[in-house]
Amino acid sequence: MIKKKDGFQGEQKVVLPPVLIEMEEHDELCQSLYITDIGYYPKAEHHQRTREKAIPQYVLIYCVEGDGWYQVDGKRHQVSKNQYFILPAHKPHAYGTQQSWTIYWVHFAGTAAHVYAQGAATPQSINVAINSRIGERLNIFEEILGTLCAGKELEDMRYASSLLHHFLASMRYLGQFRRAKAEAPTDIVDQAIHYMRENIENRMMMDDVLRYVGYSQSHFNTLFKKKTGVSPITYFNHLKIEHACRLLRTTDMKINMICYKVGIEDPLYFSRLFSKLMGMSPTDYRNQL
Repeated sequence: MIKKKDGFQGEQKVVLPPVLIEMEEHDELCQSLYITDIGYYPKAEHHQRTREKAIPQYVLIYCVEGDGWYQVDGKRHQVSKNQYFILPAHKPHAYGTQQSWTIYWVHFAGTAAHVYAQGAATPQSINVAINSRIGERLNIFEEILGTLCAGKELEDMRYASSLLHHFLASMRYLGQFRRAKAEAPTDIVDQAIHYMRENIENRMMMDDVLRYVGYSQSHFNTLFKKKTGVSPITYFNHLKIEHACRLLRTTDMKINMICYKVGIEDPLYFSRLFSKLMGMSPTDYRNQL
């Protein structure tokens, strides 16, 4: 059985047992790149980990909110929101946060693993831009997690391996990943909506949107409501609930996990907002599917 643990509120974590890791190591497809552990920690307070004994896997940590640090080869690095780093295999290391951070992380190995790790020993930034695809990248990660949670056959391992190639390539080859996207939005309202989608997991304020688009609040609100019929905040809440509906349909995440995935820390507030917009509770929505 795949081992799934609970720790931080709303976390997801999958640790593959040795029998599956051995299967990956000897499979002609998986052996190029495979996962041993993978997870998501939302709002992880005072999270720290020290490995004095080196492990044979690379460790990727992608910070989407908050900040932290890591240390390897005697050097300490600071990590901020929208940055990632990859710790080298076979080297002792430590990492953590003094306050809190939200991170996606994965332990990986394989004959091609070193290719994806090149250049990522120092913090790498993935900031929101008009052609960024942060939401799509995180959806790939969720698909990997869902695959490993649901299955333990060779085909599941192969599919997760293939998705990991795509996920890591979207970071290692950031420019190519962004260029492959359809034409970026040029309309100011469309650009704002894109920014909202890219920050769907974050507790974003209206000032953040205004800074991104470079407009005054009164003028922007007029433009936004003229095009969409609602205020920016109302639209952003609709996007959050739309994303929550997708997670309820396509994953087995608990409600308290999903609320973190849409940037809402209070499960009760999330349920009230969901019920207001959808006319039913998140549980009832899932049960009717």
